[in-house]
Amino acid sequence: MRNIDDLYIPLHTAMKPRDRYRIGAEGEKFGVFVADGSPLPYEGSRSVLTVLQALVERHGWKPEPEYPGGPLIALERAGASITLEPGGQLELSGAAFDNVHQICLEMSGHLAELRDISGELGITFLGVGFHPLARQEDLSWVPKSRYGIMKRYLPLRGTGGLDMMRRTSTVQANFDYSSEEGAMRSLCIALRLSPVITAMFANSPFYEGKIWGGKSRRAHTWLDVDPARQGLLASVIHGRRKFIDYVEWALDAPMFLIKRGNTILENTGQSFRSFMDYGFRGHRATQADWNMHLNTLFPEVRLKRTIEVRGADAQSSATTCALSALWTGILYDDRALDEAEALTESLTFAELDALRPAIARDALGATFRGEPLAALAERVMSIAEGGLARRARMRNGQDERVHLARLGALVSKGQCPADVLLEGLDANASGPDLQREIIARTRLV
Repeated sequence: MRNIDDLYIPLHTAMKPRDRYRIGAEGEKFGVFVADGSPLPYEGSRSVLTVLQALVERHGWKPEPEYPGGPLIALERAGASITLEPGGQLELSGAAFDNVHQICLEMSGHLAELRDISGELGITFLGVGFHPLARQEDLSWVPKSRYGIMKRYLPLRGTGGLDMMRRTSTVQANFDYSSEEGAMRSLCIALRLSPVITAMFANSPFYEGKIWGGKSRRAHTWLDVDPARQGLLASVIHGRRKFIDYVEWALDAPMFLIKRGNTILENTGQSFRSFMDYGFRGHRATQADWNMHLNTLFPEVRLKRTIEVRGADAQSSATTCALSALWTGILYDDRALDEAEALTESLTFAELDALRPAIARDALGATFRGEPLAALAERVMSIAEGGLARRARMRNGQDERVHLARLGALVSKGQCPADVLLEGLDANASGPDLQREIIARTRLV
């Protein structure tokens, strides 16, 4: 693989006609013991492994070790998967569906399966963007090969690397595209919208059992993670709407590893461009290496075989489906996409990037261009609602706007989910009583 045209293969082959567009959703959660809030370890009599094994035995999931005979780190069933993040966060990567109603049913079913298992183990799962209770030293490591490499490398590139890996949790959505221009247009618009949507979904106001003082500790953490592989991508925001805008950025991002058979070769720091030109220890770049490299990049919106929106904190059951609904209304309706483009076309990378710290701290209370960010959020909400109304995907007499109802009520008051979590709490509170209240307010099952 030495020809730059080969880099476009996964992007070109992913294109599909509009009538085959689907939506995929991903949601992470933290497992904790109800009695004391301590994190669920990877292994033991009551552990993440116990949960995975119960899902296999009771609910028809298929175990997927990283390699034959390796530790259990993932499950698969009917186009969906359950995987583990480095600190033991449990992630559902759902099947691809036609509408948001189906996504929400899948998520509800997943939580019902966890509820079936959790009670007897004395555990629960928390829907919040940053672990509200655990310190780094309280968490175990999931034995996935690339996580060990990231553990060694990312702290060299920013103070937030380990927290990003082990103490953050997110909800994401994935969308199809039919052409190069369409993909890059959607990617650009989504990147410009990403900061305000991060604010709308801010849901991590706790840190190590105390009230942190901001609204999204997850967003705060991302501010100091390897700058070469994350962020808002000036090359796309101010780009030419060609795949090369993203590919050139990805080529210059440092690698983590290459895989040959079942062997992982650590290769941190070398850019993929250098790897293509010069190789690594006698190995030459392959299509599989490029595909893996694309998976190790973490921009706020990521381009692979889908467009992946990544900027939101993990949510409660009341707002988890809202992220998929919001983006579906914008990206899958032509008029809504036009309106979103008109709303954001004057926004620059510099001003959006400068806004990120204020969003982590104040969410919709931040000021942007002289007005509360909540005003922009209301316009985004209106655009998405219009798109969903025109899509007219119905279930029980309601279209997909039903999944925006709770979020819309918050946005109309200039609030985000973190404001709900903080309601009535003393800013200086700490100790067991606050810990119990945090668990009660963030638990999913």
